Amino acid sequence: MLEIRTFPSNCFRRSSSIACDTCGARALSVCGSVDDTDLGRLDAMAEHASFAAGSVLIREGDPARHVFNITSGSVRVYKLLADGRRQITGFLFTGDFLGLATGDTYVFSAEAVEPATACRFRKTEYRALIRDCPTLEATLFDRANHELAAAQSQMLLLGRKTALERIATFLLDLPSHDPARTIPPGHVHLPMTRAEIADYLGLTIETVSRVLTRLKTQGVIRLVSLSELRVEQPEVLRALADGVG
Repeated sequence: MLEIRTFPSNCFRRSSSIACDTCGARALSVCGSVDDTDLGRLDAMAEHASFAAGSVLIREGDPARHVFNITSGSVRVYKLLADGRRQITGFLFTGDFLGLATGDTYVFSAEAVEPATACRFRKTEYRALIRDCPTLEATLFDRANHELAAAQSQMLLLGRKTALERIATFLLDLPSHDPARTIPPGHVHLPMTRAEIADYLGLTIETVSRVLTRLKTQGVIRLVSLSELRVEQPEVLRALADGVG
């Protein structure tokens, strides 16, 4: 289920105080580069949306009319093959931006992994703001470069690493992508299912479960719950990720 709350433009000063000045995602998102004047303009054009787990933010093939700034929760981005198989291309968290680098139609789908919130903007209005706000443009450019580097790392992960190396790398990298999550040191929050991890790493569910069980048996990790684990031996996990374990 999707819930969208909109604020009239003549209330932008009030909504800026509530939605932007107190937003925990601001320091992690592109909004952090915007000055107070443009921040009011940004908030005035925002639709503040809430998504239940499994809700669709973007559907592949639909007209690309909106962009999203994730303010809480997590989102899976994926493509479907002709035979129905799914390749998850990334997981997005608080502060991540979605939907700007696309043409007239979306070339991927995006769904909430868990309850999530986002600011949704009409792409035409957002692009107009970018033209008027050089700092926002520069920040988005930096984000694009970061995403390109991440895509190259993902190609290496899928093309050259073993199943054990892929999962070890995933567990080590995940906390850095979700900095807003409050968890104890050494813990890894896994809002996604084992099937989603498999679809992201190009593995089967059975392989993901088998490798996690092996890491647990060897004392490298400890499963706290289905959605959280603790890395007991980070040096060993790093060596496994690098293929030297």
